Amino acid sequence: MNRIEQLEATKKYLQNKGINSPEIGIVLGTGLGKFLHEISIEIEVAYADIPNFPQATVAFHSGRLIYGSIAGKKVLVMSGRFHLYEGYDLWEVTYGIRTMHQLGVKNLLISNAAGAINTAYKKGDLMLLEDHLNLQGGSPLAFKGASNFGDLFADMLEPYSKCLNDKLKAIAIANAIDLKEGVYASVVGPQLETRAEYRMLQILEVDAVGMSTVPEVIVAKHLQLPCAAISVLTDECDPKNLKPVNIQEIIAVAGQAEPKMIALFRDLIASL
Repeated sequence: MNRIEQLEATKKYLQNKGINSPEIGIVLGTGLGKFLHEISIEIEVAYADIPNFPQATVAFHSGRLIYGSIAGKKVLVMSGRFHLYEGYDLWEVTYGIRTMHQLGVKNLLISNAAGAINTAYKKGDLMLLEDHLNLQGGSPLAFKGASNFGDLFADMLEPYSKCLNDKLKAIAIANAIDLKEGVYASVVGPQLETRAEYRMLQILEVDAVGMSTVPEVIVAKHLQLPCAAISVLTDECDPKNLKPVNIQEIIAVAGQAEPKMIALFRDLIASL
């Protein structure tokens, strides 16, 4: 089965389940599952049941595709994403984005948990991605037949939609939410960075670092799918004052900051 046939089989299965014409796709990152409480859920499908879909292997990613509505808009939510460090290739990592596009999604909202490289940014801050560095050593467009899905040489001048970002900034001001902006670097992981690597990222003028999102955004651009992304900054990565990282603490910090992210996404969806 070739890639086009894989996607077609996935699409047909989900359509037969009743998932039709979602307007907005959402990817929920580590510790950010409470957003689901905002959705009037109509259909839930485990990744394990979807033909050709990868399986989420990370303990704190639930692995469900959820269809429902928020503010009168139909949404399709990936509760749990895929990472290179799980052993998947970049086609598999971004398969959910391609599936959303096949089903008719018109805008994509992405969240993640990330470490703050900019020392002015602190645990619990939210950062709107305005640009990124792909440090994962590959491209999700580098496969035979990629041009069958969109422009092979996808223009990355504006990877994040200025229109969506401007709306999010206005919503943040209206709700007195401190929304930072910055450059996100995506690395492979799963190990965290060394002090030398954090210093390198500071030299590269990176504001936050994580292990996801960038492949998803590249594919969104390939498909001409406008997207916006917000990082919840869950730890401070100052190489001069580095402390051991506790994954449970990262999840707890993400949970504390989550209501602000929910408010931003909810109001943005209502405005689209």
